[in-house]
Amino acid sequence: MAPRDTSQRNLEHWSEAKRTEMQAFYTIAAEDYRPLAAARDWGADLRLRATDGHLRLLDVGCGSGRFPAALLAAGLPAAVRDITVAVDLLDPAAFSIVETRAALAAPFKVAAEHEVALQNFDVQDRYDVAWAIHSLYALPLAELPDGVARMVAALRSGGFGAVAHVSAESHYLRFYEAYRATYSPNVAPFTEADEVAAALTAAGADIRVQLLHFRTGSADRTVIESFLQRCAFDDSISLAQMESDGPLAEYLGDCRTPDGSYHFEHEVHLMTWRAREKSAPADGHSSR
Repeated sequence: MAPRDTSQRNLEHWSEAKRTEMQAFYTIAAEDYRPLAAARDWGADLRLRATDGHLRLLDVGCGSGRFPAALLAAGLPAAVRDITVAVDLLDPAAFSIVETRAALAAPFKVAAEHEVALQNFDVQDRYDVAWAIHSLYALPLAELPDGVARMVAALRSGGFGAVAHVSAESHYLRFYEAYRATYSPNVAPFTEADEVAAALTAAGADIRVQLLHFRTGSADRTVIESFLQRCAFDDSISLAQMESDGPLAEYLGDCRTPDGSYHFEHEVHLMTWRAREKSAPADGHSSR
């Protein structure tokens, strides 16, 4: 049987059947969002785009709502005062939309739901803000330019865009490459930050890149096993197997400390831009 595509493997793991796995994964991965919440004045980003106390936000690949939850925990409600952020949730997994809706609180308010992959999103509205936070890894490389172009096109003139994505030197990509080499070489790789940056630039976004470095980890082997299985979208391989075979064992050996705990290094590229003035496309179509 041919290996399933990475995007399909990813989608299958965003489901009620995988809730326990997801919760175990976030025992470690929830820490990914704290540095992002502290990386800039997100309250100012929202205030600057609001009109009469309102703005529209497109949350691309909303996942489980961890990023807005991190902003709320970091004090966003006080920072935006009386502004209402009307959020369109976009994700190919219905489970993710339900999870994010449950995680949102003021100033966020769900305005619409789009159960669709970014590359298939029919842009009908224009948004003041659009972000994709750790959500483009499984987007097939051949479809990345079209998907990113739709996100860029969704912003109104002067709107604010943000994408957070790890580099090839970060844990998630290094781990997945080692997993592929050891167990599933025909499965598509994750996209990486430089590929996303190139797609954004090609779509007309004049991006600025901020590098964030941080470390996560645990000494609990049960937690580590669940975390790594989710990183691979493969719960059939135990931690003991991962530690014993091929390039994956070599990578994990570099992450393991003498006391047996694991530490994972992360480099995130936070890419932001301000939308340019829009002009009508040559073919006459206003939506992509």
